[in-house]
Amino acid sequence: MAQRLALQRLLSLPARGPLAAHGRAFGTSAGRRSTFNVQDGSDFQDRVVNSPKPVVVDFHAQWCGPCKILGPRLEKLVAKLEGKVLMAKVDIDDHTDLAIEYEVSAVPTVLAMKNGDVVDKFVGIKDEDQLEAFLKKLIGA
Repeated sequence: MAQRLALQRLLSLPARGPLAAHGRAFGTSAGRRSTFNVQDGSDFQDRVVNSPKPVVVDFHAQWCGPCKILGPRLEKLVAKLEGKVLMAKVDIDDHTDLAIEYEVSAVPTVLAMKNGDVVDKFVGIKDEDQLEAFLKKLIGA
């Protein structure tokens, strides 16, 4: 209980230090707004299936080496698109039901979703050029 209270106090403190003055203007903030971790099935339904924007869904696992390479690479490219596409991260160990529902048999698996439908997908690691092409196809650029 004491730890929870200490954490709540810490989180409610205003930002301090050399980066605090920059606030949301700091370079990585766009990536944080465009990328989110799925909390549960209801969150997936609300933020992915019902999203008015296209969503890239990254099914990954903490123990997956290729996922640790692909995830940041994909996040960087999604951030560069400045809100034209969102990225949902789904840990298959925490959300086995979603992995089964979307027929994820290996990680990393990345789905491209538009209007609640899977319109494209790939399994495994891709280089930046391949990822850019995947994202451009999804947003119709």
